[in-house]
Amino acid sequence: MNKLSAKMPSATSGYIFVLFAATCWGLIGPLAKFILAEGISPQEISFWRSVFGGAFFLIHAIVCNLLHTTFKEKIIFSLFGVVGVAILFTVYQIAVKESGAALAAILLYTAPIWVIIFSALFFNEPFTKIKTTSVFIALLGVVLLSSSGNASNTQISITGIVCGLLAGFCYSLHYVFTKKYLSKHSPITLYAYCLPFGALTLFPVTEFANKTNSAWAILFFLGFLSTYLAYFSYCKGMMRLNATKVAVIANLEPVIASLLAWWWWGELFPPLGLLGASLIFFAIFLIILKEPKKT
Repeated sequence: MNKLSAKMPSATSGYIFVLFAATCWGLIGPLAKFILAEGISPQEISFWRSVFGGAFFLIHAIVCNLLHTTFKEKIIFSLFGVVGVAILFTVYQIAVKESGAALAAILLYTAPIWVIIFSALFFNEPFTKIKTTSVFIALLGVVLLSSSGNASNTQISITGIVCGLLAGFCYSLHYVFTKKYLSKHSPITLYAYCLPFGALTLFPVTEFANKTNSAWAILFFLGFLSTYLAYFSYCKGMMRLNATKVAVIANLEPVIASLLAWWWWGELFPPLGLLGASLIFFAIFLIILKEPKKT
């Protein structure tokens, strides 16, 4: 145990890796608004993000000889690309388009609430008082946030709210999926299968628009930085820090997205919306910080 601990990388680098990942993810919504404004559909943004991100993971896996797994697992990893990539990426972009980058990012981070429910149903983890309280606080926050209007100062979009919540649901499935498979497989292996298959799923339903050079640059940026490097850095951080610390730092993503949406697009929540967003953050941090440590 001592030898293993001595070989572990420093915690400082772990903080840097996870903070970098959260920052990369926080750029997705605000940057996507630039190309949405050019008439590029949410499906096409999701497709190219999957293509570029998946290509880098696939190359990484080939170079490092990390593609080996069972045939059954190859099928499972690929099918997860439908929900964990194709649907998640698309509904999140629709939420950004309909409700703004800030609201979409906040609703995405209702994911820990779904994780609590799934953990109780599938992993027999107790549904404690703290978890129950957190669920109700988060639900109240979603109601306040949704009913206050979005940060883009436009009418409330039911489609945007539903897609934002669905994105949170799909995002939460990553926790359940990785809990089962990352104990015996590299994350490079998982993403090398699910991202390309997600792109294949999106291809038949995607209408391709003419794109400017700046649009191509943003699409590549989203695939390389906000997908490949973000997920890779997040996993590197997980090797250096415990899960609680990683979860706290990763929750900076919607904060970064909201700040950038305000800076670039003038998105600002009304007071009721700010209260709702604060309740969601409070519920998530209550879950993370107050749950007893496993021994």
